[in-house]
Amino acid sequence: MGRPLGVIVEALGGKLVGSPDQYVARMAPIGSAEPDEIAFVAQARYASQVQSTRAGALIVTPALEDAAAARGACIVCNDPYFYFAQLSQWWRAQHDPLPEARIDPLASVHPAAELGQGVDIGPFAVIGEGARLAEGVRVGAQSVVEAHAHVGAHTRVSPRVVIGHHCTVGARCILHPGVVIGADGFGFAPHAGTWVKIEQLGAVRIGDDVEIGANTCIDRGALDDTVIGDGVKLDNLIQIGHNVQIGAHSAMAGCVGVAGSATIGAHCTVGGGAIVLGHLSLADGVHISAASVVTRSIRQPGHYTGMFPIDDNAVWEKNAASLKQLNRLRERLKAVEQALDAAQITLTRP
Repeated sequence: MGRPLGVIVEALGGKLVGSPDQYVARMAPIGSAEPDEIAFVAQARYASQVQSTRAGALIVTPALEDAAAARGACIVCNDPYFYFAQLSQWWRAQHDPLPEARIDPLASVHPAAELGQGVDIGPFAVIGEGARLAEGVRVGAQSVVEAHAHVGAHTRVSPRVVIGHHCTVGARCILHPGVVIGADGFGFAPHAGTWVKIEQLGAVRIGDDVEIGANTCIDRGALDDTVIGDGVKLDNLIQIGHNVQIGAHSAMAGCVGVAGSATIGAHCTVGGGAIVLGHLSLADGVHISAASVVTRSIRQPGHYTGMFPIDDNAVWEKNAASLKQLNRLRERLKAVEQALDAAQITLTRP
């Protein structure tokens, strides 16, 4: 089931050092790779792994070419991690090709739905009235594409996914099992001690090349749409509130929560378990550490961390206010210490 190194380089490029006929059985992490496997070393600081690994072939940078060639075969490229990612996609296509597209007889497809060429629909999937599935879309078993939703070309909808009415998913997206696109946002008006539902009249618009992890939920907008930009990557178990906007090529790790009407710029990252409060804005290029709570808008790109022990809210607010003054207090303390040292020197002079 493997491939020769020469076939890999012919498909993906790079400079091959060694025999093109050397057989590679599978891809593997460098620490556990065996002589019939291929691994990668991304940076020169990991050069020690070149000598310690048992891998039969390595993907390395030009700076590591000599060291890698001294021990065996290697593929040299400028970005080994990117090359490895491309290799993983090529390997999947070679060894686990998609089955021929078909519409399972147990699927329910509304007569007014529009299906492009090569659409694949699994058993017990439901395609609603006026839904549009572009060329090459694959819808897994028990998934639902509701009325007038649109799914772009070659998007993969895994089993048990729901795409709500009038929502749009772009081309080449991947929706993992349990994803819900277009559930109602959390909108209620308090009245006489009760909560009165605010109907969520917007939709969700998702760009191209977006990947959404298992059991992640993206709520539809209250009036305007919730918008996810091109190339966004969302991990498992993420909650995106109504009317949120996420810029292109941002990424979020598992269990992130983004409250309603927050705006997150392009090329941002949010670490696992972090929270972004509602109606805040994050500029392009903002990176939030895991488990942080973003309580204010961030206007400048950079890496931000916000963690604080849990406490009674009144005490917490006082401590937080004091913490903001900590640097000023530190400078004042240093000035006092310097003044005391100077006074002590004066007192001890003969």
